[in-house]
Amino acid sequence: MNNLLKQYREVIAPALEKKFSYKNKMAVPNLNKVVINVGIGQALKDKDFIEAVVKTLERISGQRPVKTLARKAISNFKIREGQIIGVMVTLRGERMWDFVEKLVKIALPRVRDFRGISTKGFDKKGSYSLGLKEYICFPEISQDEVERLHGLQVNVVTTAKSEEEGRQLLTELGFPFKTEDIK
Repeated sequence: MNNLLKQYREVIAPALEKKFSYKNKMAVPNLNKVVINVGIGQALKDKDFIEAVVKTLERISGQRPVKTLARKAISNFKIREGQIIGVMVTLRGERMWDFVEKLVKIALPRVRDFRGISTKGFDKKGSYSLGLKEYICFPEISQDEVERLHGLQVNVVTTAKSEEEGRQLLTELGFPFKTEDIK
């Protein structure tokens, strides 16, 4: 079993249950899914870049990503309907817990000039969005293999009912939030 999942079941869930005084164990906030998304941006017509992004996401997540298509044409952005505009992967279960543990314990501390992540990425339901400018902080990526850098968006979807519950869950899971942002 994953170390973070084991820690959640044995330590974090009982602590959250006690703090928020839940009457039912199923009401304790949990991770639902993690969505990793890369927008293609300027490289819309570059097939090699799209394939490089697919390979990168596959190595980071351990799962084959899906190419997202434009639903309608937008002439100002030179996008046609059905054109590839991004690549995404949705992680659930064991892979989700593995990715979150890798993100918190390995990838985020390896980010250049890292001082913590902002707490402003929470929505009203307790889910969190985090943007990374570079993907080279992940251990699966070798500096020598990188042709062109791109950013990625990580969305952590929780079962929390409020922003406070979601923030507490992710703090307990080890997300390194900036101390001046915490209320």
